[in-house]
Amino acid sequence: MDFSKDQIVEGVITGITTFGAFVKINNEVTGLVHISEISSDFVKDIKDIYKIGDVVNVKVLKVEDNGKLVLSIKKAQDNAGPTKSVPFTPYKKKVQETVKSDNFEDKLARFLKDSEEIQLDAKRSLDISKKKKKKN
Repeated sequence: MDFSKDQIVEGVITGITTFGAFVKINNEVTGLVHISEISSDFVKDIKDIYKIGDVVNVKVLKVEDNGKLVLSIKKAQDNAGPTKSVPFTPYKKKVQETVKSDNFEDKLARFLKDSEEIQLDAKRSLDISKKKKKKN
């Protein structure tokens, strides 16, 4: 299949890295969605929004001479309207299923995990505050 600039197509996320996500289109061509093209909001980790196997609409930004595709999820969503957008809140704590267990070790393990996530969120917030102060 030939692709053209500004075309919107459906694909499947096949890989996630720190700099972007790889999307396979029609089981034949893989393109890259740079992290800056994932969402209109700030994205620190793509895995907070998408996982491998997710089906997404992408807009073709560029078809390179070697046939590689440069893609955008956020621009495909902009064209699709508000019903297609993916809500995203930076550093949003993931909702965990509550497991009913009387086992002390399970409760302790969940407590430690939750505590680590809370500490990580606090550290991220502090880092952001420090960066803002340095800019001013």
